[in-house]
Amino acid sequence: MLRHNRGMPDFGPARHLPAHHHTRERWHNGAGWTRRILRLPAGDGWALSLSIADIEETAAYSCLPGVQREQVLLSGDGLRLEFTDGEVATLLPPHQRIRFAGDRGVTGVPLDGPPVRAFNAMWRPDMVDVTLLHRPLVGGMFCFCDVDTAWAVYLLGGSARVSAEGEDFRLDGGDGAWLAAPGRRRFVLDGAGEALLLRVQRTGTGLAPAQ
Repeated sequence: MLRHNRGMPDFGPARHLPAHHHTRERWHNGAGWTRRILRLPAGDGWALSLSIADIEETAAYSCLPGVQREQVLLSGDGLRLEFTDGEVATLLPPHQRIRFAGDRGVTGVPLDGPPVRAFNAMWRPDMVDVTLLHRPLVGGMFCFCDVDTAWAVYLLGGSARVSAEGEDFRLDGGDGAWLAAPGRRRFVLDGAGEALLLRVQRTGTGLAPAQ
């Protein structure tokens, strides 16, 4: 039976999210730029947002009450996060990450070197739970979806192919994919490289198996 949680929309169909289709837009507070990979659903009432932030200089992050976020360093020499409550965290190469509440005041400070690029996952926990995994790709990997569980893929490097009944597309470094189905379905992610995998699940439901 389809279970909707507090207005959570259908996950929709599986789709390829190539890098050249990512939409460049301003941060919510106007302090920087981001490239949007996926927003579900589209518009201000989203439950899930995936994007890549370009951080070229010290900048305050947007305040997002009711949102949980996780940030992963993609490139640059490092990023220092200075929270207004006194905590300081430093993300270093290759792909250190941090999870924090969206309403915490924080300023991002790029370390000396080239501009920083960071992957941002943001979600509303009253609608969905998100688990972010960093995995090497060596051959095939299975992602199981059902009406309550979907997966997002962001390819950090290398190349891969996503396949399932009726679906077949290639990913290169910087590409993404959204894996969802109206019923039980197995997607195969096959390739060489490394990826961020995000299991997205309607709040309050049991986990779909993955291997």
